[in-house]
Amino acid sequence: MATLSGSTLRQLVETAPDAIVAVDATGRIVLVNEQAERLFGYSREELVGETVDVLVPEDARRVHRGHRDHYLIEPRPRPMGAGVALAGRRKDGSEFPAEISLSAFESDDGPLVSAGVRDVTERIEAQAERHRLMAEAERERLEAQLHQSQRLESLGQLAGGVAHDFNNLLGVILSYSSLVSAELATAAEVDPARWTGPRRDVEEIQHAAERAARLTHQLLAFARREVVRPQLLDVNAVVSDLEHLLRRTLGEQVELSIALGERLHPVLADPGQIEQVLVNLAVNARDAMVGGGRLTIETQNVLVDRPMPGDGDIVLQGDCVCLRVTDTGVGMEPTVVARVFEPFFTTKGKGEGSGLGLATVYGVVAQAGGVGTIESEPGRGTTVTIWLPVSDAPVDADSPPPAGETRPAVETVLVVEDEDALREATRRLLVRNGFEVIIAANGPEAIELARAHGGPIDLLLTDVVMPQMSGVDVASRVRELRRGIRVLFMSGFAAPALGSRGRLEAGMTLLEKPFSEATLLEHVRSVLDQVTG
Repeated sequence: MATLSGSTLRQLVETAPDAIVAVDATGRIVLVNEQAERLFGYSREELVGETVDVLVPEDARRVHRGHRDHYLIEPRPRPMGAGVALAGRRKDGSEFPAEISLSAFESDDGPLVSAGVRDVTERIEAQAERHRLMAEAERERLEAQLHQSQRLESLGQLAGGVAHDFNNLLGVILSYSSLVSAELATAAEVDPARWTGPRRDVEEIQHAAERAARLTHQLLAFARREVVRPQLLDVNAVVSDLEHLLRRTLGEQVELSIALGERLHPVLADPGQIEQVLVNLAVNARDAMVGGGRLTIETQNVLVDRPMPGDGDIVLQGDCVCLRVTDTGVGMEPTVVARVFEPFFTTKGKGEGSGLGLATVYGVVAQAGGVGTIESEPGRGTTVTIWLPVSDAPVDADSPPPAGETRPAVETVLVVEDEDALREATRRLLVRNGFEVIIAANGPEAIELARAHGGPIDLLLTDVVMPQMSGVDVASRVRELRRGIRVLFMSGFAAPALGSRGRLEAGMTLLEKPFSEATLLEHVRSVLDQVTG
């Protein structure tokens, strides 16, 4: 313990930048400086000789005495800010938060304890204001993310409805063009000069309809209406399997860097859709890196420690797998970033992009229960980050049904479709390929036909979304009347037939509209040839 003379002590006290109060072993104040007078509102004449308790809030005095006595037994220097939160009491009774340093020394009058006192009101208020601003910024961020999710969900509902109607129209075009193409092929064998040209014209119509069908599937992916066949998935394996294709897609001017996290947790997702996400992001990045650059793909396990709102009712939190794709491209303005996930929004020139690439990414991620974000600045590139929830739930992988016994030469199909033109086209395609066909325009009519038909009915081919009754309800009623009948659902908007997040219910087979003749026959044959347990 240092020894100080009275004059030296007073000189040190007066020149200190903080309020200084010196206390003897009995707890009485023996010395204060000018800073202490200003801080506590007392004159030094009022303080000298008083117990130091006068400067301590009333509810803390008992504890303070115990601490003081213990400190005098074993004095140790305590720096400013160490220990618990403290407070001081002014002459007018007001209190203030304080930091207090302590030191002990010997003086001419015996052992003393010197307390340096600092009012930290402004600092605490500044910290509180900073925390308030941070909380407000976080709230605004979450609100903006929620509003964007709600806007995209509304667009998704609209897109899904449009895609449903459009798929029916495309189904009619593909079916009837297939019928016409077959007739023209026969005619071209007899008179090639006259019919080869028209046959090629019809094939161009078919190709255009198929391209349109691919666009509707992208719309449905954005709208979370695509059929998902999920399985437990290692995202690292998907990235590794796709690496060769990505390098070809990016070209020689773009360097591809891949950093895969170790022991990545499994996620529940459709591998084909995750591949589509990576390809779409790679193509967008390539187009943004005019003259070349670097594309980096990273994966890692992460813990999302605060709720992250996504599309609809999705709120992500907990263990996740993070997939991050970063490019060194031109970047985007904030106004563009806010809209990049919207369908048909594109910054490319006319005819250079459909505007569905990132919209498809958004829909796929949302359908997998995940959340996607994008960060970009002009001249600083773009980073798309995808969080997918970890899952350990086993899912049966889809596999082709085993071939069964040979079925009768002529099989009967009950077709239920409310779109007149598509119903007739489907009937003609099946009849042309050797099936007997019964047609119904709605659910009640199909049930009555199933009850009244005198012969066997091998397959129910029903649309999913229909007025009066859904295809699922029709199938349930028909199965009660026809034990063992096989069922094949068809739809361009299959949400009512699907479980959570667009996943096929167990035991269901779906023919997605629009379909070609070959696809129709492939699905029909597959369901008819299934072996029942």
